[in-house]
Amino acid sequence: MAASKFLSDSDKSLLIKEIESAELNTSGEIRVHIESKCNSDPISRAITVFNALKMYRTKERNAVLIYIAYESKKLAIIGDAGINSTVPEGFWDDVKDVLVSHFASNQIVDGLRIAIRMTGDKLRDYFPHKTDDTNEQSNEISFGE
Repeated sequence: MAASKFLSDSDKSLLIKEIESAELNTSGEIRVHIESKCNSDPISRAITVFNALKMYRTKERNAVLIYIAYESKKLAIIGDAGINSTVPEGFWDDVKDVLVSHFASNQIVDGLRIAIRMTGDKLRDYFPHKTDDTNEQSNEISFGE
């Protein structure tokens, strides 16, 4: 199955709305990238995708990528330099655990919705919304092979 068909159109819309809602309280940016396979370490692959999507192009370097390779059963959550220099080690572990548990019970969309919401809440604590905040990254779900 092509990665772009992994989610229905209504699921994509639901997740985009979740990203928009999560970003209302933070200057941080959240993106979700889905592909079928990851033939390497998921963090390394997520970094490659992060750079390909030019997610480093935010004023505060506070973008987060939720990376999913569904056939390989791999995932990663990575933040840009502004986040990584601010948050403690293991900051994303609880979000990752939510994804793993929901994916294990085939609740993919629910798991992603909760993970997006949790990511927004965590970002809010370190990067609260500012009056001059603009949406610096697309809220669309991106897809690989």
